[in-house]
Amino acid sequence: MDLALFQPDIAGNVGTTLRTAACFGAAAHIVEPCGFPFSDGALKRAGMDYAVRTNVRRHADWDAFRAWSAAKGKRIVLLTTAGATPLPAFAFTPDDMLLFGSESSGVPAHVHAAADARVAIPMQPGFRSLNVAVAAGIALAEALRQTKGFAS
Repeated sequence: MDLALFQPDIAGNVGTTLRTAACFGAAAHIVEPCGFPFSDGALKRAGMDYAVRTNVRRHADWDAFRAWSAAKGKRIVLLTTAGATPLPAFAFTPDDMLLFGSESSGVPAHVHAAADARVAIPMQPGFRSLNVAVAAGIALAEALRQTKGFAS
């Protein structure tokens, strides 16, 4: 199971997501550009020491990420507030790539359209969205539960 962040804006959310990925044994992907200087040193200074223990792959842009994921046979599952399938109803596979948009703007229409599946985390009426790092943890946990991918 892989997690991918599309052009993230907030270093703290990236650090939290990378820590979640490391703790659950998931690979992490950053689709650049980021809205902040992304480096191991910057993440360490921000107290995100788990980031350096995560299997992180950086992609220069959407096209590079899409080419890499296609070559690896990854199904891109976009987590979005405009998702067509509620999270509990979606059937994950162990090789899925869970994609999350930037905090400020989500993903552009061409990325939304290119996703193999669009999934929404159900929330109470009147709420706009979850924090991206929280959403990544919720979706990853559900995907690992379904695929029996939790460490024993």
